[in-house]
Amino acid sequence: MQSSDSSAVLVTGVGITSAIGHGAADFTAALLEGESNFAVMKRPGRQCSTGDEPPTTQFIGAEIPSFSPPDGLPASILRTASLSGQVALATLHEAWHDAKLADVDPVRIGLVVGGSNVQQRELTRAHESYRERPQFLRPTYGLSFMDSDISGMCSEVFGIRGFAYTLGGASASGQLAAIQAVQAVASGQVDVCIAVGALMDLSHWECQGLRSLGAMGSDEFADQPQLACRPFDRRTDGFIFGESCGVVVVERAGAATRAGVKPYARVAGWGVRMDANRNPNPSFDGEVGVIRQALQKAGFDAQSIDYVNPHGTGSRLGDATELKTIEEVGLKHAYINTTKSIIGHGLSAAGASELVATLLQMRAGKLHPCGNLDQPIDEACNWVRDRCVDHDIQRAVKISLGFSGINCAMCLERS
Repeated sequence: MQSSDSSAVLVTGVGITSAIGHGAADFTAALLEGESNFAVMKRPGRQCSTGDEPPTTQFIGAEIPSFSPPDGLPASILRTASLSGQVALATLHEAWHDAKLADVDPVRIGLVVGGSNVQQRELTRAHESYRERPQFLRPTYGLSFMDSDISGMCSEVFGIRGFAYTLGGASASGQLAAIQAVQAVASGQVDVCIAVGALMDLSHWECQGLRSLGAMGSDEFADQPQLACRPFDRRTDGFIFGESCGVVVVERAGAATRAGVKPYARVAGWGVRMDANRNPNPSFDGEVGVIRQALQKAGFDAQSIDYVNPHGTGSRLGDATELKTIEEVGLKHAYINTTKSIIGHGLSAAGASELVATLLQMRAGKLHPCGNLDQPIDEACNWVRDRCVDHDIQRAVKISLGFSGINCAMCLERS
């Protein structure tokens, strides 16, 4: 990117909360070490039980071990916010200060929250607690069952007065939110736009539904949770959930003139394509098409890409289709690792959290290892295996896919 290109769209701030770390510094350190936090999930409402009996399910995942919102967030809102809401506020707080947005005209700031139906565990617990006494249901339930709740909280706490809305795209939600943010800035609708990949707070109902669908693992590693999450490995048997929230701030280069703002990368191109398919099965044609669309918009030749952050869930069919796609579009030479192997599948948050992981690796000049990649389904790919690799990313592709035939891709370039 040339410094004179004032219309270029830059990422100027990031925030991240995950099971391996709060904030960019702790997250990056754990990511590069390949640390993970997979176990049988313990958060209330995540396992199915009857009365005082022990849980009848043993869903595996990576939960945030402890969470304390940063100082400065209003206690009156935090008291009534769900876990998804609290984490969104805390993660946005980091990105807001990283991009130094305090002096930006709030009318020129927009917000897109990626994710719908993200507070299900909170709602399930309310249903179970107040089933016999509904008249005592807390009034904030009337807000929290709506998708607008998190965008409303964020806009109130940070004084955002441009636009704010939610966007649902299943597991592609986080990256779709980032793409919407880029488009809003590129079109001049706002000067700065924030994309939040919201923490999807699953209850035992969603866990069971995803297990019944055959999407969520793990049977083979039920007694060895640390081995269960293994995207692109021959022994995978489904994705493993992981709590996370990722936030990116994007703006035009001409607006990013605040003292101390250091861009992470330029957003060079993006693409979104549908498969015209309600179901979760992947589409080779859809994935090939959306990556080519993003490369064309960026003006990049596939050979110039030196890093790919894939969707990589641990679905046998999905992983195989994605690697076939990467080969077809000419990206097999690029380094590949899978962030989900370390932090789990954040569902609505995945695309944004992995976008943040890509940007932090770009800044660190290192690529994180893959967890449990013992027998890759394609040995010929340029994998980052069991330890981090020194590499200065120049151009990267981030891929995100979602149920109902959603495909999206984004091209990043070192700024």
